[in-house]
Amino acid sequence: MRIEETACGPARVLRATGTLDQAASEPLHEALLAAVAHAGAGAPFVLVEMSKVPFISSAGLRALMLGAKATRAAGGMLAVASLTDDVAEIFRIARFDLVVRVFEGPRDALAAMSPEAAAAWDGR
Repeated sequence: MRIEETACGPARVLRATGTLDQAASEPLHEALLAAVAHAGAGAPFVLVEMSKVPFISSAGLRALMLGAKATRAAGGMLAVASLTDDVAEIFRIARFDLVVRVFEGPRDALAAMSPEAAAAWDGR
């Protein structure tokens, strides 16, 4: 599992690559908490782009759930975008779309978070 973080206006975009299983759940959780902390005094907007994640286990779902809880507690929002077919099916079966917002692509998610984040995405 590899996680790359970039700023996109007031949002943080985490690009995950690889399987989100037990071994990857703690690094993902730590990356999510760090992204929330980087938001400082403002409401944290965190997007996890998952187009290169072929599988997510219950441990990976738990890491996302804890990240969603942390962003909500800070007054922000966690979203995921670009789910692969297999991961989207797991989200549907687990009804995980009730825990985090799911978007087709990063631009859609960032637009829902903040106009500044969407403008920063467009300008990169």
